[in-house]
Amino acid sequence: MRVFPSAVRWPLAAMLAVLGVGLAAWNMRAGVVRTGAVGGVTIDTDGVLKMATVDQTEKVVQVRQQALQRLPSSLNQASPLRKISLRRLQEAIAARRAKVQMPLVTEEMAYLAGLTRIQYVFVYPEENDIVLAGPAEPITVNQQGFVVGKETGAPILQLDHLLVALRAAARSARRGELISCSIEPTQEGLQRLQRLLASRPRFSPAVVRRIESELGLQQIIIRGVSPTTDYARRMVAADYAMKRLAMGLDRSPVKGLPSYLQLLRRARNVRGESATPRWWMAPHYEALKQSPDGLAWKLEGPGVKVLTEDTALGRKQGTGRTSPVAQRWAELMTAHFDQLSRRRPIFGQLRNLMDITVVGALIVRHGLDQKAGLDISMLLDEKQLGLDEFDVPRRVATQAAVIKKGRSWIVSASGGVELNVWPLVEKGQVDAKMTLLRARAEHQGEHWWWD
Repeated sequence: MRVFPSAVRWPLAAMLAVLGVGLAAWNMRAGVVRTGAVGGVTIDTDGVLKMATVDQTEKVVQVRQQALQRLPSSLNQASPLRKISLRRLQEAIAARRAKVQMPLVTEEMAYLAGLTRIQYVFVYPEENDIVLAGPAEPITVNQQGFVVGKETGAPILQLDHLLVALRAAARSARRGELISCSIEPTQEGLQRLQRLLASRPRFSPAVVRRIESELGLQQIIIRGVSPTTDYARRMVAADYAMKRLAMGLDRSPVKGLPSYLQLLRRARNVRGESATPRWWMAPHYEALKQSPDGLAWKLEGPGVKVLTEDTALGRKQGTGRTSPVAQRWAELMTAHFDQLSRRRPIFGQLRNLMDITVVGALIVRHGLDQKAGLDISMLLDEKQLGLDEFDVPRRVATQAAVIKKGRSWIVSASGGVELNVWPLVEKGQVDAKMTLLRARAEHQGEHWWWD
């Protein structure tokens, strides 16, 4: 973080960060629920993010609660290991389409029978099937409008996110494009900011507002997935929520996780800090475990870590260096991520995206569908099974928060999400116990999920 001594340069810097993102309810082709506000924010038709009103959020909760009343009573029990058959799920959707049943995807399917994590991927060539398995809970809606488990408040996984991940993995294997999002100032905004700083105005609250005005609307950049998908919107939402915590604009709900600004206030010396540290969230798993025959895989680890790198004011490229306080904040958020995800479901949803993206890459990289003899063309094909499209989050207004250290004022900002899971899925650690776990998870009954 660059420090501007008051005797030398303009004695002001502001925490520059971008706030906001919208979350929209999911429905797939004539779907179950569609609302314009979830998680406290809306996106208008111009792609500008705005805070949702209390009435809008309450409406989301009401609509979602009504939709979840259609869930079968069989989902009212938690399970330490629920199994999802991709073959049978695909067949169930195909059967509804053949009968012209609407919605094409039921709430039970949309929320993957209440899964809160994916821990295992099992391949059954004798059944022509791939099975996903993990803990599951009864499904409810919290006061913020998030669909979560009744017991822990952990967000529920979604089928549309799985479809996005599978399709993105197939494209990435061909093109090498990774999934990521970032919220960045425009070059014009940075130039206006630099001119303002060069004029050395006296610090005042009005000048802080000028900083926001000069930077103006910042741009949201989404890569690797369609920006119209709910998957993309949730990535941006998690990035936004991380910025608010770092800036101290949202109070941390977790003890032991102060804001970055609070850490700066406690630091004796901030001269080693960058002017614009960047944080981003990335996959964080231990090496995958696999059975000797490659038909059983296990995901282990917290799922998400926070990384940081210094950037220079006016430049988007990283320097390869990290600032001590920024690094400390990244480490604290990583350490508290599990607890934080229960209190702020958007972070749990990001971890769900990480799980699902690993699974998609795993299936594609190792050809698990081919090993199973399973045709998943419906899941991969937008024409056969389309996704709902939402207003694209394109821009968001700048907000500034200020901290003073001695005679100096400090400026910083940036963030993002990057889902590079390919190194993780290259090869798993062989564990003979995985063969027994696969045998115990074989299909029971006729339905597409079972405990």
